[in-house]
Amino acid sequence: MKPRRIRHQFLLEPELSEKLETLSRNPSTTKSAIVAKAVEAFIEWRGENELDQRYGKRLDRLSRDLDHVRRDAEITLESLALLIRFSITLHAHTPIPDRATQAIAQERFDKFVEQVGRQIASGKRSLGYGNGNGGEG
Repeated sequence: MKPRRIRHQFLLEPELSEKLETLSRNPSTTKSAIVAKAVEAFIEWRGENELDQRYGKRLDRLSRDLDHVRRDAEITLESLALLIRFSITLHAHTPIPDRATQAIAQERFDKFVEQVGRQIASGKRSLGYGNGNGGEG
């Protein structure tokens, strides 16, 4: 037994009526089916922004990805800035590196990596971008 349907009468503008007529020429559909699907879609999407529905998830994902890229670029810039600072202030010219010199170099590198981690964790930046400290580090 077919579900009971209720008859509705409504008026359409001539252009819209012609479009409905064109769509219903397909033998696999009827005007009633087209209108019913259109009304159902309108009710389901009512109040929602169609662009949000179509692109919202993608834009959210792209935004998160951009945040990760920005964070990685900040880490890279912070590392470079600290490397330059350490290199200029701590790195004296040495003759051919021996084991003692290599040990000192390793110790300095370890301190450098620790400092990058502290700078990133604290939000303090050597280049002064994003925190308004004017390059204080």
